[in-house]
Formats: sequence, structure tokens, C-alpha cells
Amino acid sequence: MKKQAPAGRKGSPSKTVKAKRASGPAAKARVIRFAVIGDSHVGYGNSSGIFKHLLSQAVRGMEPGFVIFGGDNVQAGADRGSNAAAFYKDFKDTVTSTLGSIPYKASIGNWEAGTRTLFTKYLGAAAGQMNFPGTQGKVKYVWLDCALGRFSPASLALLKKLDDQHYYVIGFHWPLRLEGITVESSHVLSQSETVKFFSAIPSRARDRVLAIFTHHGHLFYRKLDHIYPGFPTTKFFVCGCAGDYKCKQTGDRGYYDAALTIKGNQAGIEAFGIKVM
Repeated sequence: MKKQAPAGRKGSPSKTVKAKRASGPAAKARVIRFAVIGDSHVGYGNSSGIFKHLLSQAVRGMEPGFVIFGGDNVQAGADRGSNAAAFYKDFKDTVTSTLGSIPYKASIGNWEAGTRTLFTKYLGAAAGQMNFPGTQGKVKYVWLDCALGRFSPASLALLKKLDDQHYYVIGFHWPLRLEGITVESSHVLSQSETVKFFSAIPSRARDRVLAIFTHHGHLFYRKLDHIYPGFPTTKFFVCGCAGDYKCKQTGDRGYYDAALTIKGNQAGIEAFGIKVM
């Protein structure tokens, strides 16, 4: 004899089926590729040609949704006259023609500190915050001004406003002074500036800082967890060179090929590769 179905309205779904429908399919991860490039020093030696080649390689190889330039983009400090403007124009023209519609943001470096008017004219504000492209505002990119080896008041004010409603990627020129860092000490921020940076970030936002990208050290370095007390999951990076100034062809010249992954309300920096020329 045929077994009867459990009591209930004919054709009504079981509780298990209802639960599955309510929860819906698992959220699909969205990956935003981006490149991090610094110390191109356009205006010095063959830096312009090297930078053009490296930037075209970055775009061709990964089709990034965003490009971060980490300071010392031009060798402006060597000539604050007409040549400095020409160096900025050369850098900007290369970026515009190579990236097309790909968004980018540049930080200010020590070689640009004496030409702030030109930096602002060609590359925008020295410190600020924007939506990280492709994240629908869930992730913010914050770029800071520490061109002279200390954070500007405007930069510290930005850090103090970080909240727990967004994730953050932070970029600036000088590396922080972390335990075990291999960058030459003269090219690292002081301990007091490092403390000032971390202390400015509210406790509520410290587990929302996904990664910090720095430059200036002319080599690659990374520390992927526990970079500082209270920041157990933040990743820290120093980028290499993208030009001809104090850059070696054997491993120091290149850029970070990076990926930001968003799944539902969670975000993370999950994949990195160093691309060298």
C-alpha cells in the first residue's frame, strides 16, 4: 500500500526546503585585481622608459581595476624649475595613455615634497580618501602624506575618522618601523611616527584595516599578520622600484600584482604576487 505523506497542506514545502530557500544561494566572491607601483622617479636616467614598460606590463598582464602609485613618482626634487613640470607631465601622460579608463591614485614622496603645487596640479591632493573601485563603497582607499618622514595633520585626521562600517586599504610613501623589517633604517619612519600612525586609528576600526602599502625602501618586503599590537590581521607591504633610481634589475624592480576579494559583507586581501622585470 502506498505510504501517505505527512499531514499538512497539499504541496506545501517541508521546513528543510523552506530554510534553504530563505537562506538563498551562497554569496559569490567578487575579486578586484589591482597593481601597486612606486618609486618610478620619472626624470632620472632611463626611468621614463622603464616606467612605461613596467606600467604597460602591469595592465597587459592582469587588467587591473585600480592602480596605486606610491610616491617618488617623479624626480622633481632635483630640479624645482621648468624641468620638474616636464617630469610631472611625462609621468601623467604615461599614466593617462597606458591606463585609459582604469582609475588610479598617487601618493606624494620625499622627492616631490618641494613641488607640492605641481604635485597637486598633476596628481591631485596629497592626502585623502575614496571608494576603492569595484567595491560599491564597502572598501575605502586612504592615501596619506608623510613625504618628509612625518605624517601631516590632515593625514592623522583621516585616520581618526576610520569607522567599523567599512574596510580600508591604506597607502603612503615611507615604511612603518615594524619589528623585523628588513628595509634600511634610514628609509623607515621613526618609532614615534609609527606609534603616532597606529594610535590614530580608532580601536573600532583596527580589524577593518586590510592592508598597508608603503614604498621608499627600494625593495620588496611583506609582513602578513600581527604587524603591531592590536592589528592581528592587517597585512603590511613595501613595494620595489619602477624606475632607474637606486633600483636593481635583479629582483628589486617591479610591482605588486594584488587581489581584493569581497564575499557578502566580508572583504580580504587574499592574493599577492611580485612581478619583476
